[in-house]
Formats: sequence, structure tokens, C-alpha cells
Amino acid sequence: MPITKLEQMLDDLRSKPRKKLVAAAANDEHTIEAVKDAVDAGIAEAILIGDESKILGICKGNGIDPGIFRIINEPVETGAASRAVAMVKAGEGDVLMKGILSTDKYMRAILSKDQGLMEQGAILSHVTVVENPRYHKLLIVGDVAVIPAPDLKEKTAILNYLVNTAKSLRIETPKVAILAASEQVLPKMPACVDAALLAKMGDRGQIKGAVIDGPLALDVAIDRESADIKGVRSPVSGDADCLLFPNIESGNVFYKTMTKLFGCEVGAMVVGAKAPCVLSSRGDSVKTKLYSIALAAMSV
Repeated sequence: MPITKLEQMLDDLRSKPRKKLVAAAANDEHTIEAVKDAVDAGIAEAILIGDESKILGICKGNGIDPGIFRIINEPVETGAASRAVAMVKAGEGDVLMKGILSTDKYMRAILSKDQGLMEQGAILSHVTVVENPRYHKLLIVGDVAVIPAPDLKEKTAILNYLVNTAKSLRIETPKVAILAASEQVLPKMPACVDAALLAKMGDRGQIKGAVIDGPLALDVAIDRESADIKGVRSPVSGDADCLLFPNIESGNVFYKTMTKLFGCEVGAMVVGAKAPCVLSSRGDSVKTKLYSIALAAMSV
């Protein structure tokens, strides 16, 4: 059965071997609490790299036994990121996680030509899974955080990442909506043209394992009544599993609308590297970080 709630990922992972998690610059309460919850849930073994004195102080202040972690002292953030990436690259970790360090330092370590986690020609992207109580299943969306204005090649990569994530959540044949502002193929709107090309690539088997349609406006993709009113007949309309956004602005606004206005729970990760990389905001909740760890673990 497909996973329809983020909490269900934890149940699924408990029946599998624990994944090895390496957290870079794990000097903040939210990161340590989320990793502790992942360890307690039986889904991860954890290595915390950062300022050991700060880590121990946070553990003491929050009643956490530091003995459940392996702690590596590296007070300098860039050093912690490099050490964490090196451990994952060497096979000592299955999942990389960002702690309190800034996203640019974290990404720089991942993208390092000599020491990073990228294969030649790989495309790095961001996948988010959203649980909205007003929708009948999870929504897997991208890219909301990494690629500003994806071209057709990058959109193809994003689409495949969305499909792979959906399959890791046991969605056998995910339905993918390629979003634009209109359902018409309007030559002056590149988002519409790219969406039509991706849909045709799906029809011809160039992109496998999913039902793909586009261009579709957001209302048509997630609301059957809107599709019926507009006369759009599609196996995806009103029942999309995955949403591919035309650019980072539209994706990011959607993400923040879901989390800040609707209070939706999410899990998110960076994909395309040799291992999944948890990239939560420094201000994200403990639960968001826990679900992000679980999502990354599901994809290993």
C-alpha cells in the first residue's frame, strides 16, 4: 500500500536496518532533538560532527543521553561540513544532514569537485513531500530550493527525482503534473512548451514509470472539480502525486504557503548526489527535520 502520511515512513523504516546518519555542524537543539528522535524511533544510527562542548551542553540541558550518538569534535563549521561529506563519501554514512551551518557552506562541501558527493554530469535538485490534510494523499514537489530556472534537461532530471521519491513511498505508478499558468500549449510561455514536451516524452517512454501530463495549472492538477469545469480530461487532473514547478519562485511560494499559512507537515531532501542530503532550514521544526531524515532514509 502507498504511504499516505509522513508518520507512516517511520513505521516502514522500523522493519529495516537502521541507516547511518552523519550531521554536519550539529550544534543546535532542533538538529540534536530530531536526530535523537530518529535514533529513538529505531530508524537511524547517528554521528554528530560539530563543537563537542556545545553538543554536550545541549544534550544536558534537554535531558538527552549523549551516549546514543557518536560525537566528533570539529568546532569550525566548514571543517564539520567537509568531514561529514568525506565520511558519507567513504561509505561511513548513508545520509548527510545539515545542522546549524548556512546552506551555502553545506552545499559547497557537497559540490566540491575533489572532495564532494557529485558524479560527473549529475544534476542536484530538491524534493519536498507535503502532507496537507485538505488533499487526499501526499504531494511530492520540486524544485523549491536549488535550481532557479530549470531548462528542459534539468526539468527531466527533477521529474525523474520526483518519480523515484514517489516509488520509495510505494506509489507504484505516480501521476506527475507539469505545472504552468495554463492548460493550453502557448508558444510564448516556455513553461507550457516544456510541459508539453515532457508529457510527450512520457507518452513515448523516454521517461518511464509514471503517468505524466502537462501543461496543467495547479487547480486542475489537484482538484477534479476544477478540471471538470475547464473541460480538462486527464488521468492526472485532480489526482496528482507529483508537482513539477516551472521555476524556483513558484515552487518556493507554494512550499511556504503550505508550511506557513496551512501549517502542513513536510519532509525534504537534496537529491542527485551519491547519497541523499537533508537540507532543512535552520528554523524548521524538530518534526520537519525528523520527517526529512525519514524521507532520506526511505530513498537509500
